[in-house]
Amino acid sequence: MTAISDMQDATPRRERSVDRMIHILEFLHGHGEGIRVGALAKGLNAPRSSTYTLVNDLTQAGLLEISPDDQRIYFGKRMYLYGLNYIRENSLAKRARMEVDRLAKETGETSEFCMLQNGRYTIMHMRPGNRPFRISSAVGLQIPIPWTASGRLLLAGKSRAEIEALISDEDLLLPDGRRIDIDDFIHAIANARRDGYCLTKGLVDAVTQCLAAPIYGAEGDVEATICLVLPVDLSEEQIGGLRDRLLQSGRMLSSQ
Repeated sequence: MTAISDMQDATPRRERSVDRMIHILEFLHGHGEGIRVGALAKGLNAPRSSTYTLVNDLTQAGLLEISPDDQRIYFGKRMYLYGLNYIRENSLAKRARMEVDRLAKETGETSEFCMLQNGRYTIMHMRPGNRPFRISSAVGLQIPIPWTASGRLLLAGKSRAEIEALISDEDLLLPDGRRIDIDDFIHAIANARRDGYCLTKGLVDAVTQCLAAPIYGAEGDVEATICLVLPVDLSEEQIGGLRDRLLQSGRMLSSQ
């Protein structure tokens, strides 16, 4: 009985340890830059001693690295290699990368491939355009869903309760202090689903607009998006041509 009890106790402990490791990786990804152990423990609201032990384990495994100069923690080389495996082996990611690059070269505009990750809009791949003033965002950047055209498509088909569960009050506050009304946001999601694309203007800044097309999965849900980040002063004719080209990319990448 004692051996069985010990095994039962060990499993939850291992699960909790794995959960804590995942929390560390998720925090580092969201933080976006190196961080010292003390600040990491504070950010996780976790004991410094156990955080140090887990960081040490992850460092020995090659998943994290610690800078010898300032003792900040960063993702390790092994994480990069795992990411390359995903890009090589995931069919959609591989095809989307090629299409994003093709679209940016063809249109001259910044092109992005985006998905939802942990309730955040995430840029999976990006290729900047060739304008003198380039509009671009970092790959891996996670952005509140309501700030983006893609976010409205990625939530298409979800119920109001599901949408509200994903969106925090802070997510509705734009960088310039304006607040998006939740009813307006849900209405915009319905419009994006009806139209089959989404265009937003001046949300993150006053000089850009975002045009997004859905990429459908095998079940007919929006699995990802492909989008163009554009200057806000384009004509309706220019927008129409880019929309048609973008929808073509979305259809090509979809599983339907």
